[in-house]
Amino acid sequence: MSVWSTLSDSSFLEMLDSVLSKCDASHCCCGCCAALRPRYKRLVDNIFPVNPEDGLVRSNMDKLTFYSMSSPEKLDRIGEYLAQRVSRDIYRHRNPMVIIAMEAMDQLLLACHAQSLNLFVESFLKTVQKLLETTEPALQILASQSFVKFANIEEDTPSYHRRYDFFVSKFASLCHSNHPEVDVLNSLRLAGLRGIQGVVRKTVSDDLVENIWEPVHMDKIVPSLLYNMQHARPRRISNDDNSPNGLPEEQVDSENGARNIDPSALAENCLRELVGRASFGNIRSVIKPVFKHLDLHELWVPNDFAIYTFRVIMYSIQVQYSYAVVENLMMHLDTSSRSRAKVRTSMANVLAKIIAIAAGESVGPSVLEIVNSLLKHLKQSIMSPIPVDDKEAVTDEKHFQESLISALAEFAYHLPDYQKIEIMMFIIGGTPGTGKSDPENVPAETLLQHMLLKCLLKVSHKYKSTNFSTSLPLTFLDPLLRTSLVQDAYVRVLVQEILHCLLDRHDNRSKLKKPSVEICDLNLAIDKCSRADSLFYKNHGSRILVNLSESLDLNNVTRENIEAIYCTAALICVELATDEMLVDILRWALAVQDVALTNTMLHPKNRLSLHVVAISIVTLASHTMNVTTLVEYSSKVVSARNGSAPHLLNFNESSAESIQQDAISPECLLDFNAIADCMKEAGRDIMGMIPLQGPFNANQRYSWADSSVNQPSSFTDLSNINLDGSESNTSSPGLARRYAEEEVTFEALKKVLAEPVESRREAEYEKRQVICEKFRNTPFQQLVASSQSKGDVLNDTLNQILTRISVMPCGQPELNAVQHNNQSLPHYGNNFPDLFVY
Repeated sequence: MSVWSTLSDSSFLEMLDSVLSKCDASHCCCGCCAALRPRYKRLVDNIFPVNPEDGLVRSNMDKLTFYSMSSPEKLDRIGEYLAQRVSRDIYRHRNPMVIIAMEAMDQLLLACHAQSLNLFVESFLKTVQKLLETTEPALQILASQSFVKFANIEEDTPSYHRRYDFFVSKFASLCHSNHPEVDVLNSLRLAGLRGIQGVVRKTVSDDLVENIWEPVHMDKIVPSLLYNMQHARPRRISNDDNSPNGLPEEQVDSENGARNIDPSALAENCLRELVGRASFGNIRSVIKPVFKHLDLHELWVPNDFAIYTFRVIMYSIQVQYSYAVVENLMMHLDTSSRSRAKVRTSMANVLAKIIAIAAGESVGPSVLEIVNSLLKHLKQSIMSPIPVDDKEAVTDEKHFQESLISALAEFAYHLPDYQKIEIMMFIIGGTPGTGKSDPENVPAETLLQHMLLKCLLKVSHKYKSTNFSTSLPLTFLDPLLRTSLVQDAYVRVLVQEILHCLLDRHDNRSKLKKPSVEICDLNLAIDKCSRADSLFYKNHGSRILVNLSESLDLNNVTRENIEAIYCTAALICVELATDEMLVDILRWALAVQDVALTNTMLHPKNRLSLHVVAISIVTLASHTMNVTTLVEYSSKVVSARNGSAPHLLNFNESSAESIQQDAISPECLLDFNAIADCMKEAGRDIMGMIPLQGPFNANQRYSWADSSVNQPSSFTDLSNINLDGSESNTSSPGLARRYAEEEVTFEALKKVLAEPVESRREAEYEKRQVICEKFRNTPFQQLVASSQSKGDVLNDTLNQILTRISVMPCGQPELNAVQHNNQSLPHYGNNFPDLFVY
């Protein structure tokens, strides 16, 4: 038996392969060796030229590609053999051969899409890893380019065991390269950025492969991108606001891999792609490394780069998740509460820049959650103890507070109007009230009150009022009016300015800042008052005027308070031009003049200002309502003041001290009788106008109408009294029974149809005139006597009624019990006070 027969087939093949492996060159002198090698190795060997400078042999590469596609089971062996050759060439520093081998592997990757490609990919990734582990920049760049080509291939079957930890770490280190040559430095950083982009594309689209959103990966990827972005040209960062969509100035040519691209532009593009692919649960994983990078590198102050970065994030993230970035920034601001004020101010400025982008997608509780968080930081800043001597710290803290207010205003500007109203109600609900508080906390609460009202003013500036019932609901108007009566004059000015923003619908408030009698020169925009606005004034208008009158009567009223109150009243005249408003505003003007004449506690210049406000508001109301007689009368008063008292037409502090209120001529003052006559001549209703005694009060009851004219006198005949309760509605509040003035007969009805309407109006007007003349000319004692006589008649009538009840037949246990328990003088035996009968 020969020696060959003693060897098994497998042993023979292994021995032969070991011998032939020592002679694997295609140009070997032993031609028999090449003929005995496997075909795939011969095909692989044939793609390498004799002279490496000639490059890949294209014809032999086509043969290898055809063989790989026709025999896909050989792909893994081909890849393994190419990986061995690359490793040997790297060790021998035969870089041209390495480049040829990588080009061949790239072509095989693009040409073959069989299920066995996974095994070839393993060899390919090992080869790329070998190249990245070298210290030669050319090979590292080559590895990055090959990996990018691999990342763009969509595989038929996913690989569950493939990991990219090494590639993430290596590409991140390339992004931080500090090579001394600038061109090589940019090339290495671009290679690292493209590699990171390839890793993200390869892993983020397949849930079965490694989770790239893990913190261990994001802590390497995101800082690498930011590190390259922060070395962008200054013009690129500072002019980022000029790009409405936040798009980069340059786009990356990913197919050609343009080498002249700026690494910062590529890093920005990578960050946009990474953020755009993030789902809601992965946003925190991307944003947290951004905060960490900005904190460690102290990039918050100045905050140009921080604003630039977050604008890129906000314009790249999915729209429905944009508010999550704001929430994460608010959380980071919470954790940075002990940082320097400048750092917190920069964070608030960044928030103000990006919060508008998220406002459109914030709905429901997220809106109030953001507002509540901003207000919480504002309160903490105000309540935090700061040494008064440290002026720099105090200034920085004020800047932080103003930044929070700006952020809140910017957020509210992009919200719907109904949410702006909710925000304003939320803010006014958190404003400190007028109750008693600890004296030590008074300065802090006052400052908090100022800041919250500034927030409210900022939000109201962004609100466009259309319907007053919606703009000023009762739950918002009540606390606002209460706040307008606090002792702090500056707070009262802020409240009036808030009312200006909510009342002004035609941009008239800038024209009505100062009292003026030259109404025609103001060019006011006036529209007809709608029915809804008329109803609003009927419900709340008089109350607002009462509040303005009480504000003017405060002892610490200032010039700014007076001007703000005038502007509020003037806006009511312009926006709520109704007949009821005209009567109330005239009464209010007379009350203002009365305060100026009688309140000696006010400063002389403030008393002088009140005279100016009174004539200005009367002139404005007469022009707004187009009452010709009232316009003529106001012009007459103005002319009189121009002649003898010009100081009553404008604010002149130099002459305020020397003016005596008693020395003012009656022609220069507003007269109630003259105004009433003007209203009567114009055919206006003056039922609501009376000479005011004391401050203006819209709820004041006026008993100057003689009840005996329109209502029957008190019952004197007890036989006509009905005790069964069938007419009890006559005593119910708000249900006044109307009595016929004459007997209703056929002749009376015929007379009503034949009589013109004007004659009935004249008769009613004459009756009102009789009443007015009676109370104007009748002595006071005579009026009291007539009222007393009515009270006596009412007393007698009540006594007769109660006496009749007491002598009714027994059979009513309730009445007997009352009589049994009240043996003393019955209540009806007492005379009623005048308050009940007048």
